[in-house]
Amino acid sequence: MSAPAPPRILLLEDDPAIARTVAFTLQREGLAVEQVLLLGEARRLLLAGPLPALAILDIGLPDGNGLALCRELRQSGQSALARLPVMMLTAHNEEIDRVLGLELGADDYLSKPFSPRELVARVRALLRRAALQALPAERAAPLFELDEAGQRVHFSGQPLALTRLEYGLLRALLAAPGRILSREALFSAVWGPHSEAIDRTVDTHVKTLRAKLRAQRPELELIATHRGMGYELVLPPAAH
Repeated sequence: MSAPAPPRILLLEDDPAIARTVAFTLQREGLAVEQVLLLGEARRLLLAGPLPALAILDIGLPDGNGLALCRELRQSGQSALARLPVMMLTAHNEEIDRVLGLELGADDYLSKPFSPRELVARVRALLRRAALQALPAERAAPLFELDEAGQRVHFSGQPLALTRLEYGLLRALLAAPGRILSREALFSAVWGPHSEAIDRTVDTHVKTLRAKLRAQRPELELIATHRGMGYELVLPPAAH
């Protein structure tokens, strides 16, 4: 039998140096990359099909803005287009662009300049997340049952004995499975933006939360650490 085709990544980027870096890095990881320079080219490819596994969209382009294409995809009447994973490329840590991109339905963003390691980690996380969402309902049954009113979590059918802060961390991770959440984002979500707690507090509480999950399901490694970037909740494809 022939090997399955590698996942195809659509890259919309008009800067040759950045495009070469992205293409080389992802191709080295066994992914296929199709690069286009213009918004119109990307739009035509997406509408003509077949759809890629992921679209990486730059924001500033000669013929428009990648954010506009992200909005079109999310508002599309075609369910496959609307669910296509999208990563936005932003320049110079432009917070407004990042926030707007996420509000328009982008799944993740990457600020230029970026490291190849971070690019690969974020792309792999998005592909895993998309694969989990595509599983049949009976296989994608959640491991977790979240009772937000009671601030309780059941894991594999059993209640978890969590502190308030551990509950907050798990709730934030459950809201974005497959996405790498920075320590800063978790800190702000759980402790609040004006807290005086030290940053390493996040690592300490993630460690205790991970230990409680392992105590109930030692065969599962659910919280992945991405050095220098943050933490990711990795749900298994056949959880039961």
